[in-house]
Amino acid sequence: MVRFLHTADWQVGMKAARFGEAGKRVREERLIAGRRVIEAARQREVDFIIVAGDLFEDNAVDRTLLQQTADILASASCTVFVIPGNHDPLVPGSVWEHRCWETLSKVIILKENAPFAAPGCTLFPCPLREKQSGENPTNWIRAEPNGTTLIGIAHGSVEGATIGEWDHPIPRNAATRSGLDYLALGHWHSMGTFEDAAGASRMAYSGTHEPTSFGERDSGNALLVEISCAGAVPVITTLPTGRLNWISRTEKIYASGDLEALGRQIDILPNPETTLLDLSLSGLMSPSDREELDRITELAKARFLWAWIDSTGMAPAPEDDSWVEALPPGLLREVAIRVKLSEAEPEVKVRALLDLFSIVEETRL
Repeated sequence: MVRFLHTADWQVGMKAARFGEAGKRVREERLIAGRRVIEAARQREVDFIIVAGDLFEDNAVDRTLLQQTADILASASCTVFVIPGNHDPLVPGSVWEHRCWETLSKVIILKENAPFAAPGCTLFPCPLREKQSGENPTNWIRAEPNGTTLIGIAHGSVEGATIGEWDHPIPRNAATRSGLDYLALGHWHSMGTFEDAAGASRMAYSGTHEPTSFGERDSGNALLVEISCAGAVPVITTLPTGRLNWISRTEKIYASGDLEALGRQIDILPNPETTLLDLSLSGLMSPSDREELDRITELAKARFLWAWIDSTGMAPAPEDDSWVEALPPGLLREVAIRVKLSEAEPEVKVRALLDLFSIVEETRL
């Protein structure tokens, strides 16, 4: 029996610049989640841990952060095997040349395309030496039965998978074609398994241990992999390791009261202190809805770790004259009337009316 933990794409050092002050918390959570991975391995008494690439965001990561990451890995109760990925490829001056790795007996950076003996198994690592490539990193593997469990480690894009960064292509049948019992994959931030012709899952993405962005599916996990003997079907168990919740929602506002209902939904979302909310609104609204929209925006920004509400898709109803009537008599109202009667594109007219109303609202503050 071989039991190990498969993780990947820690992306330690990711900038998270979009999130302002919350960016620091987002970056810190990557290290905290790393400690949870190590603790999960200890609790399950695994034989070793595999990190299938992109431990770091890039090779320019701060050396203090590099040392912190190395210390987390070194705290494991078992050996940790790491391959360089496309974000941290094995190039001159890379993070893998730092002297900290030389002093860590239980953390092994696999730098060669060559079989490596591990407890109860043989590893076939595929370290990357460049950020982008059209070459299949598993091409070199020709695993022959040797009485041990045969495990590959690769980082790249499985054919047919929906991945933002498409490079280092890996065939969907790479595990069976290479003679492997299991192929541990990195690069895709969402967890995913791939079945062979017999219906067995012999290759899988663990996904990132802590979500990195909106839209990721089944991220924030590590995989516990158990293989009873050479040739046996792997038993894969998902272990949650992430903490941050990335919620992306698109809401259509149809009628008066919809914004109030949305505000109530936002108010009861759980775990606001660990939630990042990206909300996009579209539809029609009246001048009276502006106050409710402002209230929702203030509520979200005060309640959640980070929140962004995009209301550029909201527009005045074409037949609604209350936008003009709500403006005070004078120049702004005259301009609004001219805009409404003009032959400009509807989108231009809507944006202009909203801007005029915003000017009035700002002068009242």
